[in-house]
Parts: sequence; C-alpha cells; structure tokens
Amino acid sequence: MSQNMMTPKDVLLTYWGHPAFRASQEEIINSILEGKDTLAILPTGGGKSVCFQVPAMILEGCCLVISPLIALMEDQVQRLQEMDIPAMAIMSGMSYQDTENALDACMNDALKFLYVSPERLETRAFRERLLSLPIALIAVDEAHCISQWGYDFRPSYLHIARIREYLPRVPVIALTASATGKVKEDIAEKLIMKNPNVFMTSFARKNLRYSAEKCDDKINRILQLLKAIEGSGIIYCRTRRRTKEISDLIHQHGISCDFYHAGLSQEARKEKQEKWIKGHTRIIACTNAFGMGIDKPDVRMVIHADMPDCLENYYQEAGRAGRDGKTAHAYLLYRETEMQEMLMLPNTRFPDLKNIQKVYHALANYHQVPTGIGQGRYFDFEMEDFMEKFKLGMNEVVYSLQALKQEHVISYLERVYMPSTVQFISDKASIQDFENGYPAYEPMIKALLRNYAGVFDIAVKISEMKLSWILKRDLITIHEQLAGLHRAGIISYRPKKETPQICYLQDRIKADELYIDHESYFKRKKEFTERIENMIAYAKTVTCRSAFIGRYFGDQKIMACGYCDCCIRKAHSVSGENNFTTDLEKIIQFLTKKSCTQEEIILQSGVEKTSTKKILDALMTEEKISIDLMGRISLK
Repeated sequence: MSQNMMTPKDVLLTYWGHPAFRASQEEIINSILEGKDTLAILPTGGGKSVCFQVPAMILEGCCLVISPLIALMEDQVQRLQEMDIPAMAIMSGMSYQDTENALDACMNDALKFLYVSPERLETRAFRERLLSLPIALIAVDEAHCISQWGYDFRPSYLHIARIREYLPRVPVIALTASATGKVKEDIAEKLIMKNPNVFMTSFARKNLRYSAEKCDDKINRILQLLKAIEGSGIIYCRTRRRTKEISDLIHQHGISCDFYHAGLSQEARKEKQEKWIKGHTRIIACTNAFGMGIDKPDVRMVIHADMPDCLENYYQEAGRAGRDGKTAHAYLLYRETEMQEMLMLPNTRFPDLKNIQKVYHALANYHQVPTGIGQGRYFDFEMEDFMEKFKLGMNEVVYSLQALKQEHVISYLERVYMPSTVQFISDKASIQDFENGYPAYEPMIKALLRNYAGVFDIAVKISEMKLSWILKRDLITIHEQLAGLHRAGIISYRPKKETPQICYLQDRIKADELYIDHESYFKRKKEFTERIENMIAYAKTVTCRSAFIGRYFGDQKIMACGYCDCCIRKAHSVSGENNFTTDLEKIIQFLTKKSCTQEEIILQSGVEKTSTKKILDALMTEEKISIDLMGRISLK
C-alpha cells in the first residue's frame, strides 16, 4: 500500500503501533485531510502530536511544524527518525550550511517534517524560501503562545500569520493543552484561520486525584507523600535554587532524587532527564523548564512545592502524572503568606515605563550600540555581568526585558545552543606532514576523519564526549588537542557555546523616546492578575477541583470527579457518618488480614464500589494506607 493510499488508522498502526485513536484524534485528522483550518485543545498527554503527524504522512509534501522550545523539537525529531520518518529541525545556533541542507532536503521531497522556531519566521529571506518548498500542512504547537491574553505570550509567534501570505492554500492546525475561551478566539484571529473547525476534549482526568492543602512544613509533608505513594514523581519548584535544596533534603532521607532547571548545561539536563525517564532516578525536583515533550507514562505523583501563578501551568504540570491511565496524584502545597506574595506579583512582572527605559538604555550601552543603528544585530548577553555593571536588580531586568520583547523592541533568547564544529582547512599532504612532525596528534586526526563524514567540505558537528570515549582520553586532553590543531591551521574548531542572546529588532533610540502601548500593557497586567486570583481560588475551593479546572477552560459539561480531596470531604458529610464509618471499618478489617488490590477489596469486602473508592482515597489522603508498584494496598 502506498503512503498516500493509506488511511489514518493504517498510518497509526504502521508507524505508531496503535490500533485505535484516542478521543477526537480521528475527527481532527479528518478535518485536516479535508483542507480545513483546525484548532485542537487537547489535555496534556492527549496525543496532540499524532493529530498533525498522521495526516502529514498521508498528504503529499512536507509538514512545517512551528514549536517554541529546542528540547521539544529535538525530542519529536528524534522520535520520528526512530520510526524511519524523515524529519529535521532548524534551530537557533545552527550554521548557515546546516540550515541550507535542511531546506534543500525539504525542497527535494526528502523530508516529511521540518521543525522551526517562530523566531526563524521573522526573516523575509526565510519566508520567501518557503515558496520553493512543498509545504502541505502548517502545524503550530503550543498555540496559546500567540495570544497576548494567554499565560505564555511570545511575540515571535505573531510572525506565523505572515507565512500564510506566502502559503495561502495550505491548511493550519493549531494545538494547545490549555486555552480559555478568550485565548481560543485570539488564536484563530491571529493565525487568520478561515472558519476553523474547533475541537476540545473534556478536561476531566478520571484517574488523577487532585488535592490542595495549606502546609507550613512542606519538606516533611513531601517526605510523607513520597513514602506513602510508591513510584516515579515530579516536584515543581518556583526557583532554581529551591530545586537543589529540595533534592538534597530528599536524598538525605534515602530517596533517589535529582534536580533540573534551565540554568544547567544541555548535557547535564539531558543526562538528568534520561536517568529519570529510565527509572534510575525516582524523583525529579524541577522548575517548569522540565516536562515539555517528555512522555513518561508511569508518573504516580506530581507535587507542587510552590504555587504556580496560573491554572494553565498547573493543569499542564499536574497532567504529567498518570498518563498510563492508572491512578495518580496531584498535590498542591501552599502557605497563606505565599498567596499574599502572589497578589503582589503583577506590580513586579509589569514594571513602570521609567524602569523599562532605564534597562533599555543600560542594555544598549552594555552592547555599545549607538543611537540610530542596531536593527538585526545579535549580541551575547550575560545577565549577572549586566546587572553588576549597571547596578540593576534581577526582577527589574528580567521583566523589563520581557516588556521590551512584547513591544518588539528586542528578541531575547534565554539559551542559544551552538554545538562544537570542526572542518579541515588544510590539504591531505599538509596533514600528513603535520602527523609526521607531531605524532601525538595522529589518533585525534584519524578519529575525526573516520567518524565525521564531510569534515573536509563543511563545518561538521562533533562531540568531544564521543571523541573522549573513542580515544580513551579525558575531556581536557581532547579540548587541548582540538585547540592545538586549530592553532596549527589544520582544522577550524569552534567549541560549543550555550549563551543567552539579545537581538535588536529596531535601531536604538533615546530611552525617553521609547514607546510602550500602555492600553495593551495594562490589559495584560489585568489578565495576569485575574489568573493569579483564579489560581488562589482553586487552592481554596470547597467544590470539585476537576470541575473547577474544567469550567475555567470552558468545559461546562464536566462533572464532579468524586475523588479529589474536596469531593471526599463532601462524601463524608453527605453519605452520613454511620454508613461511612461502617464501610470504613469493613475495609480496614479486610486490609488487616492481607495486602490486596482495589479490585479485590471491591469484590471481597462487601462494600459498594463507589464507597470503596472514596474510602480508599480518604485513607490515602490521611496517610493510613500505602500503594506499591503492583497496585497492592497495605495498612500502615
């Protein structure tokens, strides 16, 4: 069967190995195949990528995927390649030649998926190059980033609409895990969608048990939860420092734990992530930089040690638990003082114009950009060095830069990863002479020639770690030898680089002439304030937490889950103390005899199914029982 004759189910089974689609996936795919613009709001773990990858495999041509995160692009490209589906990504830091190679592969029908960052669309040259490419579908991942009313507005996303002028007949699919009604409308408008088909699945997660509790001693509570619930877990923290503090404290109690944040090197992040995914590390304490694109189905708990600033983030992060459909827990721990601090955040996140002008003036001086020039120029940016030189505070700088980004004055890339590259710039005879004169370098030269094809023609990405393993030498020696060959004129060696970068989108002007759209700016501040208020309301609600979340996102049909801490408390009062106590005693007596699964309790204890589940959830909340990896329940 040829690829374009395959049905969506054929493609799903052939490449993904699944016999059936999840809720709404097939309808979304058919909408795309009919050439319709499509907006899909699917919960975290709901299989968003399948919704554009399956139809792209059927359509003639290439799917252009716009994604905000390098790690997310790398992960999806790797997965596609592992399924023998040709895919490449164009990312910040890639050489001109690597970018051209990817575009040429797309033009020659050698690619099914081309991933790009939204910043790439800012250049007219790139947009015009798209005219020569066989683009059959445009997929916009994390589409909420296009809305200034959303929780993660990224101005670079606004450039996506420009490519529709170049590819007017190509359908667009926009995907997100969380969008309010206002954000949905904004996505469709900003992407110039023509009568889009909108799909939204229920926000209910029937296997996920939500809890929120006021807690002054968070570390001890976290340790209690980790001992009560076996299996893999994530602990979300607000700051990078806190991830390490919590990880160290947990580790001291004999629980395997590591920390993760965006300030670590790419290699360190990848290593920590892999160890957690493979189960070598049980718990990962992290900032919200962790989790995007990671598909680990057996996460049994997500604990928020600090309150997020919006329900969008909370729902996505909590939703990383229980993707295998088995029971999982989402705990939110908070203090009253924390809520008061959150209510002060809008004034911090939205600095006044004088502060923004001050940071802008300091930034231009830092990079020595004269008035009247600078547009299109990139500069390395060391945050700590900048703050020290101009005596500025962290919040003042971070949020002023954010405001300058949203006003299209600058583009700020927090981390641009440029891998190490090598290219031989000497002829073979000269290389031979060098080896004869400096035999210690011969193994390195041979290793480069044998392991990196095309190293004579273009700058090729290399791994110093791989060379260290091949040559059985430490990394310091590897770096010294590569630098030595570079100084000798044998190779051109560019060591890897991971630095933030600033790009000036406009020529420098005088600070007091800097314009900010006050109306839009204060609307965003108001929206941010309302998101914080909704997050606090969620923590304090006495109604079903799952229903609260669903209604926030416009899912009016969602029913009370029956299993969150609020529903359990309600069940205590409504069902009648006598009945509840009798059933509770039966289950405790049953568990006294042996450990068993929930199904065994339902079948053998004599307690009705719904009541059994509520009692077990109450016992878990009160830390009276524990559950092992096989799902067997024991009294403590």
